[in-house]
Amino acid sequence: MTRLNNQLKTIILLGALSALLIAVGNVVAPGHLGVLAILALGMNLGAYFFSDRLVLRMHGAREIDAAEEPKLHGMVRELAVRAQIPMPRVFLIDDPQPNAFATGRDPAHGVVAVTSGILEILSARELRGVLAHELAHIRNRDILISTIAACVTGVITYAAHAIGFFGMGSHGNEDGEHASPFTGILMALVAPLAATIIQLGISRSREYLADEAGAEISGDPLALA
Repeated sequence: MTRLNNQLKTIILLGALSALLIAVGNVVAPGHLGVLAILALGMNLGAYFFSDRLVLRMHGAREIDAAEEPKLHGMVRELAVRAQIPMPRVFLIDDPQPNAFATGRDPAHGVVAVTSGILEILSARELRGVLAHELAHIRNRDILISTIAACVTGVITYAAHAIGFFGMGSHGNEDGEHASPFTGILMALVAPLAATIIQLGISRSREYLADEAGAEISGDPLALA
């Protein structure tokens, strides 16, 4: 029931984010929502295919093989079998801060990245719990969902900034009606905040799902806790 509730919450929040995008688009460019939709679609497609490479490059991650980190590779492989997903590629980030994340547009292109710090600090049991959580993100396609949410939020924020900077929204629409300048100002102030809150809500719902699925994959909930 908890998993179903979080899935429904994600759907509702994505719907709210889409509605907010339409509302902002109606203020910025009445009658031209199709253009904004194409822009958002193009950004989503770009992020879908290239976000994993960008985030790995941004963190200076390098791919490692089983010969370099046999225990880590063995752990990821065992958990991937339990999660019923293909073996993801494994990357290492030379950073003393303990951290791990998953990326990749779908399970067939999954990537798990860990820092050198987390390998030193966590016990094998704790690391296994963290990796199970990250593999749950891959299985649940959370990277795709988060990317879409982030892109839509970005479009909303940029559009809202355009309203405030250029004074958009005060011109007439196709029927000759003029939007209230107050509406544009209110949208410029409220839309980015609302979009960010919705995006954070989506992220939190996916994290809860990954916790639940990670506990199931690892078979050791207390290790993840």
